[in-house]
Amino acid sequence: MQLQNKFFQTIPRTVWVLGFVSLLTDISSEMIHSVLPLFLVSVLGANVLTVGIIEGIAEATASVLKIFSGALSDYLGHRKGLAVFGYGLSTFVKPLFAVATSPTGVLIARFGDRIGKGIRVAPRDALVADSTNPDVRGAAYGLRQSLDTIGAFLGPLAAFALMTASKNNFRLVFWLALIPGFLAVALLIAGVREPRAKQTQVNRSNPLQWQALRSLGQKYWVLVAVALLFNLGNSSDAFLLLRAGQIGISASLIPLTLVVMNIAYSFSAYPIGILSDRLGRFGLLVGGLLLYALVYLGFAFVQAPWQAWGLFALYGLHLGMSQGLLLALVANSIPANLRGTAFGFLNLAVGLALLPASLLAGGLWQTLGAEATFIAGSLFALASVLLLVSQRNKY
Repeated sequence: MQLQNKFFQTIPRTVWVLGFVSLLTDISSEMIHSVLPLFLVSVLGANVLTVGIIEGIAEATASVLKIFSGALSDYLGHRKGLAVFGYGLSTFVKPLFAVATSPTGVLIARFGDRIGKGIRVAPRDALVADSTNPDVRGAAYGLRQSLDTIGAFLGPLAAFALMTASKNNFRLVFWLALIPGFLAVALLIAGVREPRAKQTQVNRSNPLQWQALRSLGQKYWVLVAVALLFNLGNSSDAFLLLRAGQIGISASLIPLTLVVMNIAYSFSAYPIGILSDRLGRFGLLVGGLLLYALVYLGFAFVQAPWQAWGLFALYGLHLGMSQGLLLALVANSIPANLRGTAFGFLNLAVGLALLPASLLAGGLWQTLGAEATFIAGSLFALASVLLLVSQRNKY
């Protein structure tokens, strides 16, 4: 108990506020995303490959922008303004989901939403590193991820309640998702102050020039390569939702699969972050990637709804064991004045993988069946583990 109280006391206010901003934003986003694949297929008549194309383009766009917003935050020495703009843009485009009458309309809305995410994520992740000491960064990133993920399961829960009460009125859910989005932007504007040390630490040289990128070091670039390889098999969660429907989970219950996943994520990320600060992050990260490989193999051969519910819970545990730990490893591997750039390139690698990953997943599903989609994801995860373990002496 004393150890836990220590971590609560040493994690600064900025991290807590960013966590609650993420919580509100995820309520808003997941209210939409948890039912969006079904809206596309059942209301707008899209096929599974179209879902993959929309998700892939949207996520790839976000990740490409992350490198530029991260580098810009390093150059300017300020991160909050970019974060506010990104969160605000994602909120203000949400009405486009409610008025969409074709898959193209949904693509435009997702494109705008992901542009906002692309602008905000790298500066936000750098703000967490700017505000914390290295010995508590696992806990800090875990805390932010936990709060973020509470929103990620409250959003689908709200969508489930609204879908049930309104007899599957998708557009009502999309309109009401605006409310937590506006609250998140207001909290960010009022509640976050950049660390004073960061405000005076301005990098007026180009952080994207070759010399700066070399200074990030081999240790960092190995982590980027691992993330790239892993995410080539990590297709959109839309395919998990479609798989849930395929094996017999009803449309009104499908948002609850994300609730189960995110409850497991939120309850594991912060404790695992604390544990990583004491025992090391490398082994826990390897374990999280191996768990993903097993879970995706499970989704390939799942036969009954009850099995799927268990797999969604284990998928959430994988997220708790990997997402925050990877960010903490990166934060402790790079120069302070290049944090935005480093997080931007990490997210760029993930984004470059997401488009082919979603296209591959959709194509395999259409031609060979759902089993092939999840087996491929499992194999990519195993390959990323082999790469990471081969470099274990560096960590």
